[in-house]
Amino acid sequence: MTDQVALPAAPSQLVLSLFPGVDLLGRGFEAEGFSVVRGPDLIYGNDIRQFRVVAGRFDGVIGGPPCPDFSKARRSEPSGYGLEMLAEFRRVVLEARPTWWLMENVAGVPDMVLPGYSHQRIDINASECGLQQNRLRHFQFGHCDGLVLTVKRLPVRTDVEPCCTASEGSQLGKRDWLRFCQLQGLRDGIDLPAFTLGARYRAVGNGVPVDMARMMASGILSLRGSDDVRVCQCGCGREVEGRARLAKPACRKRQQRKRDSVGVIRSSSVTL
Repeated sequence: MTDQVALPAAPSQLVLSLFPGVDLLGRGFEAEGFSVVRGPDLIYGNDIRQFRVVAGRFDGVIGGPPCPDFSKARRSEPSGYGLEMLAEFRRVVLEARPTWWLMENVAGVPDMVLPGYSHQRIDINASECGLQQNRLRHFQFGHCDGLVLTVKRLPVRTDVEPCCTASEGSQLGKRDWLRFCQLQGLRDGIDLPAFTLGARYRAVGNGVPVDMARMMASGILSLRGSDDVRVCQCGCGREVEGRARLAKPACRKRQQRKRDSVGVIRSSSVTL
C-alpha cells in the first residue's frame, strides 16, 4: 500500500455577517469560498441588541451598520442611532473574538478601533471593481495579528452611471429593477416577492455591491504581515514600494481631505 502524505487542514473560513439585510456583502464572501452565517436584521423582525455570540467560533465578522447619521446627504441632526449600532457591532466583535473583522459604512463614520486588533481604513469605488456605477464605499479592517489588507483594484471604468441609492425606488425615472440589481453586482437580479417595490430598491440599494465584496474577501484571503507589505498612507489600501508614501497623485488630495476631517472623526470615536 502506498504511503499517503497527510495534507494540512484547510483554514476555516466561517464568517458572521451583521446587519445583513439581503446580504450582498455576504454573497460576495460566499462567492470567494467563505461560509457565511447571517445575524439578526430588523427587516426580518430581529434586533441585534438582543443578539449574543459565543467566543472563538467565527474566523471573521463582517457587516455594515446603518449609515444615515454619518452621511453627507443627511438633512437633519444625527439621531444617535448610528453610534448605537456602531457600539453593537463593536460589542459583537469583542464577544465573538474572531481573527479579523471588516466593517462597511460611509467615509464620515468614526474610527472603529478595537482592543487587540490592528486598524485600517480603506475607500474604494464600485467603478474600480468592474461595475458600471460611480459609488464610493468605505471599509475598516482589523486583525488580531496585525496582518495587512491590500486591495487589488481593476482599471477605473469611465462608462459609469449614477450610484444606486436606497431611495431610488420612490423616484421618477428610476432605473428598472433588473438594471438596478446588475449595477449592484446581481447579474440575474434577485427575487424578493415578500417586499414592496420600494422595499426591494431599499434593500438592494443599501447593500455593498457584490463585486466589491468579492474584492474585499479576496484581499482577506491574501493577507500579509506588516513587514512584507506597505500600504498607501491615504487609506486607499493600495500597496506602495520603495520610499513612496502615497500610491497615486490623487492619494495626496484624499489624504488632505482626511486630515481636514480627522478632528470630527476623532471626537465622534470617543463616544463608541
